[in-house]
Amino acid sequence: MSKRKTMSRVVACPCGSGQVYDACCGQYHGGLPAPSAEALMRSRYSAFVLGDEAYLRRTWAAENLPAEPLLDAAVKWLGLAILSTEAGSELDQSGVVTFVARYKVNGRAGRMQERSRFVREQGLWRYLDGEVSD
Repeated sequence: MSKRKTMSRVVACPCGSGQVYDACCGQYHGGLPAPSAEALMRSRYSAFVLGDEAYLRRTWAAENLPAEPLLDAAVKWLGLAILSTEAGSELDQSGVVTFVARYKVNGRAGRMQERSRFVREQGLWRYLDGEVSD
């Protein structure tokens, strides 16, 4: 059973939006389409936190979907900060979200900064790819 199914309705969303999970990323994990590239990015981060690989696969652009597992049990995600967004609204066909995600692996803290690209496929936002910077 994924953590998503056991989360309380009043738990803060892992994406850091300040909303409760069900009113934020939980609705997208439950099947509602994300309205923007940033909303999809936040919901994908929450899916990494919660171990929801099915959601990550469902929201990855078909042309770049990797075959190997997407989750690493050794990684504990600690927080997300959105640095910038470019386009990616309900009126756009593509968008870019730059973020920093903090994590721990085997007790060692780290941070990952990525410039993620998103596209619409059949009207739905999908993660295309990203450039990780140091």
